[in-house]
Parts: sequence; structure tokens; C-alpha cells
Amino acid sequence: MPNRAAPESAATDIAERLRDGSREALAEAYTHWAGLVYAIALKALQDHHDAEDVTQQVFVSAWRSRETLRIGPDVFPGWLVGIARHRISDVLLGRRRAVRDVTAVAARLDPSEAHPVEEAVDGLFVVHELHHLGEPRGTVVRLFVLEDCTHEEIARQLDMPLGTVKSHVRRGLSRLRHRLEETNYASS
Repeated sequence: MPNRAAPESAATDIAERLRDGSREALAEAYTHWAGLVYAIALKALQDHHDAEDVTQQVFVSAWRSRETLRIGPDVFPGWLVGIARHRISDVLLGRRRAVRDVTAVAARLDPSEAHPVEEAVDGLFVVHELHHLGEPRGTVVRLFVLEDCTHEEIARQLDMPLGTVKSHVRRGLSRLRHRLEETNYASS
């Protein structure tokens, strides 16, 4: 990825045009600072694919939140780095959540049961599907299924109305059941 630093005046010009909605300015920003963002993400995440994803997310976020950009010397690259740090944190949080979920599934396995491998596969499938439910539904269903929280406990923990929690649980479990049936049908 290119890592050509833009002169201060060019950075200010790109930032102003980006804030005004210029897609060309976004492309120029990517040309000048994608290498910097990628390097920061790679160092933090130690994974090329995740670093590439974060780099793309940073520039998509920059475009979506361009109205919040303040103009000034050296402000623009710092703003991009700040966005990158948030995206990197999201990836790290997702990794920790995935490890926690897999650990929770593994803890529920009973090695004395007749089919521990099938149970593990089903548990990992559930973890994968929970990740794809989106937020906040994924978190609500994860708390309900993997951590055995009641609706009331989830509502209190997430500061969410009880009815909303129940709705997320019902719809999330319905989606999980549907996806599990699809998978079982496909493997039969």
C-alpha cells in the first residue's frame, strides 16, 4: 500500500474537499495515508487480512463521518489514526468475544456423552451464527444461550427494555434454529 506522506497544505486541501463531499479527495486520502493506517493495524493485529479490513473500514468511516472533520495542520492524518484505533479495538474485542464464546461452548461439553464431537461442532456453529446476528441481538442471544442469563438480567446488564430483550431473544433463537435446520438438511 502506498505510504506517501502529503505535505501539510495538501493534507488541509484534501481534508477540506473530503469534508465537502469530494470522492476524489477520499481517493487521494487513501493514496496518501492507507499505508500508514495499514501499518498501524498490522502492528496491532498481527494479521494481514484483518489489517486490510481495518484499512478499508477506516476510509469508509472517514467518508461517513466527514462532517465531523476539523480542518487544521496535521489534523487529518491524526483523525484517520484515531478512527483506525477504534476499528482495531473493535477487531480485538471481537477476537476476545470469540475466544470467550468457544471457551463457553467447550465448558458445556460432557466428555462422557456419546457424541461430544457433534455437540462441539453444533456449539461452534452457534458461536459463528451469533457473531452474524449483528448487534445488539448477538450480544443478547449470547448472554441468554451461552451465559444462561435471564431476560431480566440481560435487560439490566445492557440497560435495555425487557420487551426489547425478549424480542431479540425470540428472533435470534428463531434465526439460529432456522440456520441449524438448513445446515442439518444440507449435511443429511
